[in-house]
Amino acid sequence: MLKFVIVAGATLALVAAASAADFPHAQPVYQQAPLGKAPIGKAPIGKNPVGKAPVAAKY
Repeated sequence: MLKFVIVAGATLALVAAASAADFPHAQPVYQQAPLGKAPIGKAPIGKNPVGKAPVAAKY
């Protein structure tokens, strides 16, 4: 009997967690950046290997 209660409780918890993950979440509203400014989070910072020598192709 105790095994049945434990299995039923674990199943209910799994179903509850799976259904909670399906709820829609509010997304942040995109704000247009002023002219001449890059949008927040869109700057190419950290995209290039700064301070490293360029890699030359060997032929």
